[in-house]
Amino acid sequence: MSPDLAEAPSFPERRTCPYHPPESYKQIAERGPLNKVTLWNGRQVWLVTGYAEGRKLLADPRLSADRQQEQYPTMARHLQAQAARKLVLVGEDPPLHDKHRRLLNPEFSLKRARAMHEGIQAIIDELIDNILAIGPGADLVTEYALPIPSRVMSQLVGVPYEDREFFQSATAGVMQARDEHQSQQAGTELAQYLAKLVDVNLVRPGEGVIGRLAEHVHSGELTRDELAQLAMVLMIAGLETTSSMIPLGVITLLEHPDQLEALTSGAVPVPTAVEELLRFLAVTDFAAVRWVTDDIEIAGHTIRAKDGIVVSSTMVNRDPAVHDDPHAFDIARGNRQHLTFGYGIHQCLGQNLARLQLQLAYQTLFRRIPGLGLGIPSEEIRMRTTGTMQGVERLPVVW
Repeated sequence: MSPDLAEAPSFPERRTCPYHPPESYKQIAERGPLNKVTLWNGRQVWLVTGYAEGRKLLADPRLSADRQQEQYPTMARHLQAQAARKLVLVGEDPPLHDKHRRLLNPEFSLKRARAMHEGIQAIIDELIDNILAIGPGADLVTEYALPIPSRVMSQLVGVPYEDREFFQSATAGVMQARDEHQSQQAGTELAQYLAKLVDVNLVRPGEGVIGRLAEHVHSGELTRDELAQLAMVLMIAGLETTSSMIPLGVITLLEHPDQLEALTSGAVPVPTAVEELLRFLAVTDFAAVRWVTDDIEIAGHTIRAKDGIVVSSTMVNRDPAVHDDPHAFDIARGNRQHLTFGYGIHQCLGQNLARLQLQLAYQTLFRRIPGLGLGIPSEEIRMRTTGTMQGVERLPVVW
C-alpha cells in the first residue's frame, strides 16, 4: 500500500457481512472523528465517523449538497451520470431546496403516515398470504421486501402499480448500475416515464403526489420537469432504502435469536427494536455527501473550501461516545441517536413512512410465520456487488 493510501484508505469498501461493517472502517474511526479517505477516482475527502461532529457539520450552512458542481464528491463511478447528479431536493441548496421541501412536507407528515397504517398492513398481509401459498423456499426479497415499498410509493406518488416491473428496474438501475452509462440510461427512461405521468395529471389530476402538486405547475410555482424530477427522487429513495433494509433486518434478527425472542414476545416494543435495526444496519455507508463553500474548523482540523465531506452513517451510528458497546446488537437499547435518516435541512423526508413500513413488515412477518428461518446457510447469502446501497441479492426462507 502506498503512503498516501495508508494515510487515506479506500472508501467505501465492499461488505461481506449483512450487518457488520468492514474492519477497515473501525480502524479509521479509531484514529478520531475526522479522517481523510480516498474515493474510487483517487480524490481524497474527509470521512466523518463521530456522531457529534456529523450533526454539527450537517447543520452548518457552509456545506453544499449541490451535485452539479465539480467540487461535489461522487461516491462511485456510476454516480457520475447526470441522472444521478441532477436530482432535485437531495442535490439542492436553499432557497430552491426549501421551496421543494415545503411543497412535499405535508405528504410525509407523521399524521399522513399514520393515516396509511391500515393500507400498508393490508398490503403486507396479502404478501404474506402469497408467501405461504408459495411455500418454503420463497424469496423474501422479490416476494416481500421489494413489493412493500413499491406498492406504498406507487400509491403515494401516483404511479400505476401495473408498471412496477419498469419502475422497479429503473430505480434500481440508477442506484445499482455497474457504470455511468447504465445509470444514465435508467435515469433517462424513468424521467421520461414520469414526465408523461405529469402531463396526464396536468389534464386530470390523480390521487397521488403528482396529481396534488399539478396545481403548482398550473400556478407557475413548479415546472413540469421539476415535478417529474421530484417524483423521480421520491421513487428512488422510497424503493431502494426500504426494500434493502427489510431483508437485512430479517437476517440480523434470525442471526440473533435472543433478540428476536425479545421482539416476538413483546418484551421490547417494535418501534424500539426498529430504531436499533436502523442504527445497527445503516443501509448505506454515507448519511451525507457534501462539499465545503468556506473553511471550517472542527475537531482540531481545518476543512478547506471546496473539500469534500462524507458523513459515515455506519460509523457515526457506532460512536462509542454515544452508544455503550456500539458494535453489539441490542434491540432494547431504545436510542434514537443515529444518523441513518441524516440530519439538518436534508434530513430524510420519508422517515415517518419508512419507520411505519419497517415496523409493520417485521412485526407481521414473525407473527404470521413464527417458525421463519433462513433457507440457505448464512455464509451463502450473497451481498450485492453493485451500487452503494447495502443489500442482498436474494433471501430464501423456510418455516
